Amino acid sequence: MSSSVQGKLTGTVIGKYKLSTQIGSGSFGTIYLGRNIKTDEEVAIKVESSQIKHPQLFYEAKLYKILSGGDGIPRVRYFERASDYSFLVMDLLGPSLQDLYMYCSKHFSLKTVLMLAFQMIFRVEYIHSRSFLHRDIKPDNFLMGVGRNSYKVYMVDLGLAKKYQCPRTKEHISYRDGKNLTGTARYASINTHIGIEQSRRDDLEALGYVLMYFLRGGLPWEGLRANTKRQKYEKIKDKKMATSPQLLCMGFPDEFAVYLNYCQKLGFDETPDYAYLRQLFLNLFAERKFSMDYIYDWSRRAISSF
Repeated sequence: MSSSVQGKLTGTVIGKYKLSTQIGSGSFGTIYLGRNIKTDEEVAIKVESSQIKHPQLFYEAKLYKILSGGDGIPRVRYFERASDYSFLVMDLLGPSLQDLYMYCSKHFSLKTVLMLAFQMIFRVEYIHSRSFLHRDIKPDNFLMGVGRNSYKVYMVDLGLAKKYQCPRTKEHISYRDGKNLTGTARYASINTHIGIEQSRRDDLEALGYVLMYFLRGGLPWEGLRANTKRQKYEKIKDKKMATSPQLLCMGFPDEFAVYLNYCQKLGFDETPDYAYLRQLFLNLFAERKFSMDYIYDWSRRAISSF
C-alpha cells in the first residue's frame, strides 16, 4: 500500500470505528490504531487491499470467530468488506515477541523463555484442539497483552492456518509430499522443508526453533546468501538438517534438545503430548528455583530505564 493510500485511510470510519495512525505493516497489508467513536476505546484495525492476489483477511476473520473464547486469542470486534479494502477490527495488543527480542538486545534469559514457552505451547495446543494448524509459528506472530493482560501471550496472524482434521469425525488430512514451503523458512520444520504436508508436529517443531532463537540470540541458518529464494530455502534446509537438536541446543539445558527430538519423532497424524512438553519446561523452571512472577526481561529493562 502506498503512503498516499495510507494517508487517505487515516480518518476513515468503518462501523463505529475510526482509523488513526498506522502501527504496522506486512505482506497482508497494514495495521492501524483505531478508536471506537462511541466509547473512545482503542482497537487495532487490519486493512487489506482488494487488489492483492491472495486475499486472506475474510478467512482470518472467520477463523478468529471459530477460535473465539480461547485464552490468548484476540477478540474480533467487527469485519467489513468494502469495494477497495477489507477491514478487520480487533483487540489492541502490545508488542510482538520479535519487537521485544530486539528491544532486549537480541537475547532472552532462560527464565523469560520458559515463562513464554508454557503459554506458547498452550496456544498451539488450543488452535490444534479446534482442528487447525497455524503453519507460521514465529516471534512476530506472538504478541503480549496490554494493561492487566500485559503478562499474557497472544497468538495472531491466522492467514496461513489450515484445517488438519474434520471437527466432527476427527478424520485427519492425508499424508502428501511435493508441497511448497508455507510459513517462514527460518522456523519451518525439517519436514516442511522436504515438502511434506504439515501437521501438528510441525507447529511444535517450529516453536522449538523460536525458543532456541530467543535463548541463543539467533539460529545457525540465519544470514545464508543465495541468488534466488528457492536456493536460499535449500541452503537453510541443508544447514537445518545438518544441525542436530543436540548441536543446536549445546550449552543450554537438555530439555530443549529433548523437546525438539520429541517433535521430530512424532508421526504425521500422531497427537502430541502437549502436557509432557510443558512439564519438561515446568520441571526445569522449578529446578532453577525461578518464580512465576511474569517479570520478563523487557519488564526489568523498562523499570531500569525509567
